[in-house]
Amino acid sequence: MTTPEQRRQDAVDALAQQTIELPSWAFGNAGTRFKVFPTAGVPRDPFEKISDAAQVHRHTGAAPRVSLHIPWDLVDDADGGMEKLVAHAADEGVAIGTINSNVFQDDDYKLGSLTNADPAVRRKAVQHHLRCLDVMRATGSKDLKIWLPDGTNYPGQDDIRDRQDRLAESLAEIYAGLDPDMRIVLEYKFFEPYFYTMDIPDWGTSLLHCLALGEQAMVVLDTGHHAPGTNIEFIVAQLLRAGRLGAFDFNSRFYGDDDLMAGAADPFQLFRIMNEIVRGDALRPDSGVNFMLDQCHNVEEKVPGQIRSVMNVQEATAKALLVDREALGEAQRSGDVLAANGLLMDAYSTDVRPLLAEVRESRGLPADPYRAFMASGYLDRVRSERVGGTQAGWGA
Repeated sequence: MTTPEQRRQDAVDALAQQTIELPSWAFGNAGTRFKVFPTAGVPRDPFEKISDAAQVHRHTGAAPRVSLHIPWDLVDDADGGMEKLVAHAADEGVAIGTINSNVFQDDDYKLGSLTNADPAVRRKAVQHHLRCLDVMRATGSKDLKIWLPDGTNYPGQDDIRDRQDRLAESLAEIYAGLDPDMRIVLEYKFFEPYFYTMDIPDWGTSLLHCLALGEQAMVVLDTGHHAPGTNIEFIVAQLLRAGRLGAFDFNSRFYGDDDLMAGAADPFQLFRIMNEIVRGDALRPDSGVNFMLDQCHNVEEKVPGQIRSVMNVQEATAKALLVDREALGEAQRSGDVLAANGLLMDAYSTDVRPLLAEVRESRGLPADPYRAFMASGYLDRVRSERVGGTQAGWGA
């Protein structure tokens, strides 16, 4: 039997290795469908997005990668622009992570991209993804994340099965372009921007396409992409059991795909999810599961919002690591319902902030990353320096 001291030490070791990828788009201006709110000091280009993301890693020690969105984060390649972006990231102490494709801001994709009935439009969408693979080669990225906005609004608008066949063909073309060390990570979303059918609405549809493609195709789970009341931790357990959970996008929601800070709306749900991650031994750096944030900060400051989100994920993880799994398994096998539930609740009720402060200080990091950043003067500096030019925002 492991002792509380052993569990605590195991938790310290695991937390010291935990990493969470950051989305470049979280550092630009964002808003609602009605208004994008400008914020003083937000980045004007991908280089400044990287610099802001590096502040999160500098203070938390847990965010060493930055996910790019193409074409939002493309820089002029005439003089080796992407290589310069990679070098800038290295100078800032971070690296380029996942490359995200974008087929939701082009008029040609009004009726679909990879599933469009027009072969020319499908060809254009496939070519965009193949260009993303070139960006991956230039940046050293290994994952191409595909979130497909395709769908229909009305019964009879298009043939549901035909769209799945077109999707399978398009994905197969993209998959054939992968290098041996690359992956497609295929996301799903049950509604929005279309409301009758989405072409990849759930984890089962994503998994079916991934299984058809091959071992280099994995499912992405986004916590905001489910119907209210969905048991997300069950999906986590199933995908881990199948060896097909390739990436995890953290955010928080009350009603739809709210993209709020991770753990803000339902910290207990985040704990339950991380409990399955720990149970499935998927927290290891070599587990093949890439954890990242996928959020927009509409009314709060961007860098502090990302720092708080990283801290929220770390707290949920620490609690999950402190679960007495031997005692829990014994209670479960013996049918002691209340004891089993109580063991989970004991871990969830633990104040892990002192433990995390200890982990950070042992690595030369501030015990409270949020307070340390707010006292650093960084926001005041970029507000004065980043005057003029076009602020980067959602889609820029």
